[in-house]
Amino acid sequence: MQYVNLGRAGVKVSRYCLGTMMFGSWGIDEKESVKVIHRALDAGINFYDMADIYGGGTSEEIVGRALQHKRDEVILATKFKIRTEEGPNGEGASRYRIMRQVEESLKRLGTDYIDLYQIHRPDPTTPLDETMRALDDLVRQGKVRYIGCSNFDAWRIVESLWISDKMNLERFVTNQPSYSLLDRHIEQEIRPVSERYGLATLCYSPLGGGWLTGKYNNVAAMPEGSRGEQHGWDFTTPENQDKLRKVERLTAMAERKEITLAQLALAWLLHQGDSVIPIIGAKSVEQLNANLSAFDVQLSADELAEIENIVPSPYFDFSK
Repeated sequence: MQYVNLGRAGVKVSRYCLGTMMFGSWGIDEKESVKVIHRALDAGINFYDMADIYGGGTSEEIVGRALQHKRDEVILATKFKIRTEEGPNGEGASRYRIMRQVEESLKRLGTDYIDLYQIHRPDPTTPLDETMRALDDLVRQGKVRYIGCSNFDAWRIVESLWISDKMNLERFVTNQPSYSLLDRHIEQEIRPVSERYGLATLCYSPLGGGWLTGKYNNVAAMPEGSRGEQHGWDFTTPENQDKLRKVERLTAMAERKEITLAQLALAWLLHQGDSVIPIIGAKSVEQLNANLSAFDVQLSADELAEIENIVPSPYFDFSK
């Protein structure tokens, strides 16, 4: 396993972060979840991403119990903001709610500190300086080590850094956006800002929400139990037809290299630099092992150029 700094912070994390959204009542049971967690540990993964909403809190509980004996060796990240209960303060990033939610997450995790505490989504109803001050207080209290954001646009990241600088507060060290071969929107503004100011990019949906698993093509029936079936995807729309064409070309490239499409997609992310950390989800040890094998995939300059031709970056430098 390779280890890198978590953004501009000194702490070292594995190049893979294990996503836990499907652990507990939203997906696999505790027994299977623990098997995946322990296999991740054996592989050297020391970074685990959660949220207070995942599985109604059961994800945090399972991870906390599974890693209790390794607490000082792992980096536990969780998120807050999305609604978890009824009432006017059942969601959001106010000081009132942050102070309540952190205690609930600490209790479920069975620990007295969280390594990385992240705002899950922007909260337009709460001044960002209120959120930043509350998070700074948690760091000063020792309940949180580092702070981060998720789904923040470039301007929101810059605003948060300006507030931290102006008010002498802790600053974000991570941003967690969707990032994959089929979703490169962050390369236009979000990732350049993150790179310039030292935020690691924690990539959720690194397999494009299932599109880069190799499950879908123009002729096959929708796989039973797949995300496409669950969400009623319509393959006939222009957008999905375009995705299918790209997936077909990427699949052909993967087959020439004798790897899976998923391994190609993850290897590409790993080639984007040490600040890019894919969050990999796995419903079984077998799936996790397949994802881990992407570390062995090397992509040449010609192959990276071929990928760029299939799924071009939206980045354009207006200063040139």
